[in-house]
Amino acid sequence: MDAELRLLSESVGAALSRQGARLACAESCTGGWAAAVITATAGSSNWFERGFVTYSDDAKREMLDVPATTLSAHGAVSEETARAMAAGALARSHAQIALAITGIAGPGGGSSSKPVGTVCFSWCRKAEEVSSETRLFPGDREAIRRSALIHALSGLLSRLEGPAKTVP
Repeated sequence: MDAELRLLSESVGAALSRQGARLACAESCTGGWAAAVITATAGSSNWFERGFVTYSDDAKREMLDVPATTLSAHGAVSEETARAMAAGALARSHAQIALAITGIAGPGGGSSSKPVGTVCFSWCRKAEEVSSETRLFPGDREAIRRSALIHALSGLLSRLEGPAKTVP
């Protein structure tokens, strides 16, 4: 693992440890890379609860309870699906916070509305607002997946270090 990913994972781990929280990951286009980076960090068993690699729509439905209506209406690569994936990871784990990543890493599979490099993210904490966003990353398959991983973990870190947003 390179120094940037190692430092990011260690920072996420330290923030989760300070809060006594554990993380669950729901991944599609990154294929478990987030979980691999996290578990490469010594002591991660104290703050990483589990990961879900849900590459197919069936896996998203079966493992994370992503509604079939969400997938048919918005597609697997959508903020709606990412939000359902993160919520499902929380519901199907003992974690207090979850992240989700779903996207089109290429080289094929893109469209005019969702080109290769489109990746949707969500972060979800129990009893707090779910947040999501979409980014378009340049590069080949590996570059897109790496950028998605860095963005997901950086987004998690900023949410862990920022003020909590409690759902009324």
